Amino acid sequence: MIHLSTLLKHYKRRDIQEEMIDAAKDKEIAVKYGDKGFGKRPDVLNHPNDVLEFAKNGATSFHCSEELWHNPLQIGTGMKKQELDDLRKGWDLVLDIDCPWLDYSQIAADLLIHALKYHGIEHMGVKFSGNHGFHIAVPFEALPEKVHNEDTKLLFPDGPRKIAKYLQEMIRNHLASRMLEAESISQIMAKTGKKLPELMKNKRLDPFELLTIDTVLISSRHMYRMPYSFNEKSGLVSIPLNPKKIMDFDKPMAVAEKVSVEHAFLPRKNINPGEASKLLVQAFDYHPPASMLTEKPKSLRQKDDFAIPLSAVPENFFPPCIQNIAKGLQDGKKRAAFLMINFLASLGWGYDQIEAYLTEWNKRNPEPLRDQYFLGQLRYHQQQKKQALPPNCTNRAYMVGMGVCKPDSFCGANSEPGAEGFSPRIKNPVNYALKKQRLVSLTKKPEKKADVK
Repeated sequence: MIHLSTLLKHYKRRDIQEEMIDAAKDKEIAVKYGDKGFGKRPDVLNHPNDVLEFAKNGATSFHCSEELWHNPLQIGTGMKKQELDDLRKGWDLVLDIDCPWLDYSQIAADLLIHALKYHGIEHMGVKFSGNHGFHIAVPFEALPEKVHNEDTKLLFPDGPRKIAKYLQEMIRNHLASRMLEAESISQIMAKTGKKLPELMKNKRLDPFELLTIDTVLISSRHMYRMPYSFNEKSGLVSIPLNPKKIMDFDKPMAVAEKVSVEHAFLPRKNINPGEASKLLVQAFDYHPPASMLTEKPKSLRQKDDFAIPLSAVPENFFPPCIQNIAKGLQDGKKRAAFLMINFLASLGWGYDQIEAYLTEWNKRNPEPLRDQYFLGQLRYHQQQKKQALPPNCTNRAYMVGMGVCKPDSFCGANSEPGAEGFSPRIKNPVNYALKKQRLVSLTKKPEKKADVK
């Protein structure tokens, strides 16, 4: 826990306050009060003294939206897409590199910065997340007004999703090469605890088995830690950095007493309007290679075996992995929320039922997600009007990677999860639930009719 004197000393600095107020302009703000969780939403920061007043009341960190709003205080829970679109002024592109190993995050951040420059973008920012990763940002002012005749401000969250996926594939091979230049594959295995089959795809190192660039989970009202805000887990400050010197960063630089204000995270001055046009156009025209498409869940309409049931499949038919998630998770909660929405919707659960289920599940997490996080995911899923299966059992980024894959006899796994040759008989958690329900219904003895005398 960060000592109150440390918080107050940091947040009462005038230069820190002014940077945070500048970063909060037209943004929705959420304030976290240590282990007590977040305060009310929406909230705003208007004056430098607001920062200190929140800190005096126990605030430990500040978070802001990627989206820019005409009036953030008008945002309400359950607003329709059209209402949010009318209220939205635009959105900043914020890429979140998440990885337990800082050196891998640095390499990925450096490559993303070079990729943005390749597309003609000069106005960008980068900051240390406060723990293991980095945030890279391009201000909305650098984006074109329209992409393929659509207003750019309306392209959220699809716009940043497409850009993140495009850039991820652009740097994939370069990232793998630089990681292997720094360490051998045996050193990477020893460092990460990963086995060789987990790290390799098509006989090459897959760097995204070790880190993620937030794509799937970018959603409306998604928030990130504000620049110069503390990270409760590490006690370090989320400081903006010089993009040219990202590889020189070291964690001691983020100790509160050593923090100096030198760089803006979202530089909005002297921007050439539309300097990010090339990036958006190429991202929206990008088509993933076939090897990527095989990892994506298939549409339910393409699989007769997975026709959505007319009534919700009960929880007692859920596979062990889903039951393990339901107990609450320390890590992987965001992936779990995405997975559970697809899983429950594929089993005939209505959106009200899914919301109630996720709300109760979230209470069981040692460190719960913000309700608005998974509710935003749920609304997006509903708006798509297209059902998709959750990731398959062998997708290492999910069941196996999250440590919840514990096959029972019905799963029929040939070996331990993560081992070479791991091949469960059940390919998808939805398949498990439907088959088990069908088996039980077939073996259940029909009730005898009473004799009529």
